[in-house]
Amino acid sequence: MANQSTVREFVLMGFSDDRDLQILHSVMFLLVYMTALTGNCLIIIAVVVDHHLHSPMYYFLVNLSFLDICSISTTVPKSIAVSLTNNKGISFAGCVTQTFLMVTFVGGELALLTIMAYDRYVAICRPLQYRLIMNWNACIQMVAISFICNLIHAVLETGMTFRLNFCGSKAIGQYFCDIPQLEKISCTDTKVNQMLILILGLFLDSFIFAFIFASYTYIFSAVMKIPSLQSRHKVFSTCTPHLTVFSLFIITAVFSYMRPKSLSTPSVDLLSAVLYTAVPPLLNPLIYSFRNKDIQKALLKILKKNKQFMT
Repeated sequence: MANQSTVREFVLMGFSDDRDLQILHSVMFLLVYMTALTGNCLIIIAVVVDHHLHSPMYYFLVNLSFLDICSISTTVPKSIAVSLTNNKGISFAGCVTQTFLMVTFVGGELALLTIMAYDRYVAICRPLQYRLIMNWNACIQMVAISFICNLIHAVLETGMTFRLNFCGSKAIGQYFCDIPQLEKISCTDTKVNQMLILILGLFLDSFIFAFIFASYTYIFSAVMKIPSLQSRHKVFSTCTPHLTVFSLFIITAVFSYMRPKSLSTPSVDLLSAVLYTAVPPLLNPLIYSFRNKDIQKALLKILKKNKQFMT
């Protein structure tokens, strides 16, 4: 890239200069990171080990947990290292890589949550055709296509961002290389970049909102026709975690990237970034494990086997 010769390093300014607060920040982020890592790994292990969970719904859940691990590992370990060493620098190549990975993983999670909504729609509204429609080839193809599309999107967003010139300030007002913050410190006109984010955001968000709203409209109308209250509760228990996770993720991401400039302050920018990069990977396994009895049973089986092995 042309501006690589002029900018060799950026400075991450999303941290306090107070040493006690830096230590507190590193401890809190370490706890968040280890909890998210443990929770998502447990879900992956539970699904892989328990053959009763070898179904499309849990296949998508494993992919979601994998993306959660990847997304939080892209930003949080670096932020912990910055707080402990007080070295706020990140190389140009490191910033490009971090931006590319974040766009890839965040977009992948959004695509996967959309696919999971379709899976729930087919399972509840077209149960007799479920195995035919959601066969393993179809599931693998949907995940693969979403991954390829997100790679293309990430290349486009990253390329558009780092074609900009950074001839002035190198200080990024965030704890990782975030596209809106990079645009703020660029000395190039960023109207085209902002328009690209706005168009893609409106198009993708509108499509996803419409698709998931339509899916759950059909789902809830089908559920209300079920005479048994116990059966209704069982169906709702499989949909509620997904709807909760999607709402948490989309609200925080949209607020971070598409909020008006009047709401953009350093503290708000930092908080919103934490909400969509660190909170979803932390809460997703908790939401699914608390609401899903099959996951709970699988985890209990693993714990019992470990106890027997230890004794």
